[in-house]
Amino acid sequence: MEADQSVTDAASDPETSPSNLLTRGRMGKVAGVRIAATGSYAPEQIVTNEDLAALGYDSDWIIRRTGIRERRRAREDQATSDLCYEASLRCMEKAGVCADQIDLIVVATITPDHPTPSTACHLQRRLGAVAPAMDVNAACAGFMYALVTAAQYVAAGNSKCALVVGADLMSRTVNPDDEKTYPLFGDAAGAVILTSDETCEGILSYQLGSEGCGGDMLCIPAGGTRMSLTPDVYSEGQQFLTMDGRNVFKWAVRVFDESAKQVLSDAGVDAGELALVVLHQANQRIIDSAVSDLNVSPEKVFVNLDRYGNTSGASIPLAIDEAIQSNKIKPGDLVLLCGFGAGLAWGTALMRW
Repeated sequence: MEADQSVTDAASDPETSPSNLLTRGRMGKVAGVRIAATGSYAPEQIVTNEDLAALGYDSDWIIRRTGIRERRRAREDQATSDLCYEASLRCMEKAGVCADQIDLIVVATITPDHPTPSTACHLQRRLGAVAPAMDVNAACAGFMYALVTAAQYVAAGNSKCALVVGADLMSRTVNPDDEKTYPLFGDAAGAVILTSDETCEGILSYQLGSEGCGGDMLCIPAGGTRMSLTPDVYSEGQQFLTMDGRNVFKWAVRVFDESAKQVLSDAGVDAGELALVVLHQANQRIIDSAVSDLNVSPEKVFVNLDRYGNTSGASIPLAIDEAIQSNKIKPGDLVLLCGFGAGLAWGTALMRW
């Protein structure tokens, strides 16, 4: 209880609150790596706002406050590794890569099949790859953490073909009775294959950071060693995601604005040079507010939030795959990526495609 109280105290202290901290993250760059291919998978079931309205939700409120019109739901017999597998197969096919060529697997997820083994190990088994495999838990920033981690392996020569996947079944984490949280989330997976390329600038600049003092702003209280899953916990709904939407909104806008400017400055790139900006697809109002201070025209900001909702770790790779399919990313383009969410954690990267 003392540990939980310290987090609460830190988050409520005006000097250490996430909304009052400067964005302090670790900067870096990773040259000589490139994304060779992308792939994605979203479950077939589409849940529209009209479907939710029939259950008592306010469809107009959902659109007005979030921009979300529909989201995907996994079947009851699907787990996160199943979505990872489908996205990976699509990615590998585009890259012309076989399972025996993959030598590293990193999966970003907060909805693993099991507490252990990792979802990455399940994926490795399904693919038949002979490779180390590990999960990364950084919620909506997870794919950015996984991407930078895998890129370091490739750049160091310790991996020649790394599979990086972001996937979450967020529909399993939200309370159907929480009218302000339940409509926001969906299920999906996205994958990329990273390879070495000495002629490629790769990640010109990146920043990874965390502000753990805001951890209780986005949290699933039960299910870990802090709070076991007991009948009382279930009756209280402690197994579901809780979110302080107002303060998360403020934090997300601030952290993107500051980290994006720092990453661009570090790379010596003006925002006007960007071909595309891909943010974590959390909320249309967050996206609009986050890019308002950048010199980027709206058509350069990719959005598919309206069709998928917030898919957490899958959000960015799903958007990248769709952007490439729509011919919005071409070789040589400068693309700014940013994920932000629970932790509180964020990752921003500028890549030369």
